[in-house]
Amino acid sequence: MKKYLLSIGLGISLIASAQNIQIVPLGVYGGSNESNLSSYLIGEEKTTSYLALDAGTIYSGINKAIEKGTFEEENRNILKNYIKGYFISHGHLDHLSGLIINSPEDSNKPIYGTSEMIDVLKKKYFTNDAWANFANEGESPILNKYRYNYAEIGIPFGIEETNFTGTVYELSHVNPLKSAAILVENNSNAVLYFGDTGADRIEGTKNLHKIWKAIAPKIKSGKLKTFMLEVSFPNSQPEKLLFGHLTPKLMNEELGELAKEVGKKQLKGLTIIVTHIKPKGDHEAKIKDELIENNPYEINYIFPKQGERIILK
Repeated sequence: MKKYLLSIGLGISLIASAQNIQIVPLGVYGGSNESNLSSYLIGEEKTTSYLALDAGTIYSGINKAIEKGTFEEENRNILKNYIKGYFISHGHLDHLSGLIINSPEDSNKPIYGTSEMIDVLKKKYFTNDAWANFANEGESPILNKYRYNYAEIGIPFGIEETNFTGTVYELSHVNPLKSAAILVENNSNAVLYFGDTGADRIEGTKNLHKIWKAIAPKIKSGKLKTFMLEVSFPNSQPEKLLFGHLTPKLMNEELGELAKEVGKKQLKGLTIIVTHIKPKGDHEAKIKDELIENNPYEINYIFPKQGERIILK
């Protein structure tokens, strides 16, 4: 009987662990519109436990999600209780201003990031001159609302109050300035979120190459089927004026490098949620057209809309 009960328990556990992942975009752009800047909630489907991937816009994004019926709770409850922590890719305002502005109303929770990013928060934003120190390190008085969690490159760690683990990788965002990516995964699925990044060729680095090698086994196994990757400018943007960002052409260039690791067939059907478009003039329409019209790897592109839930299956 004990063996029978154990097998039932394992079966229930396996069913429960095969959770689809959901993404709720709180902000999708890379500039200009302060009410719609980079921030995405990631959680398992049918749960209310989320990690925020960057935090450029929080309050306005939650309101938009409520307006569109994605959430039915009041803004304050979602901020305090649904968001279990923040991963901040780097220290630029369009990736963290929502966190700073909303800190007085937030609840106690962790901030995950590299030591470089945490240093920016400690020395530039959570200071008495700029705001107040809502974290657990840095200038006095220390308010101890947020706890810094220093991620080691390539070393998995648990994400509090979720079933996720995270693994952080280094990116270059106008070398030598650093940004970061994070692989978020549960037992059955994974999503790779990129902060701002330039192409290796432009940046003179091998950071993306290292990531492609590290994640290749997860793509081959079918666990990693979704990237959240920035394309800030259309192909007409001169390479010397990219400022550590990608174009559709450069995305394809980097996907070609990934194909060398996993094989071109493995990329067919890969989903890429396109982030950080800079909405200047007709750039957004151009980027969408250029990605769709030149798609040698048959990527499934998703262009997220603020407040609209994305279910990944």
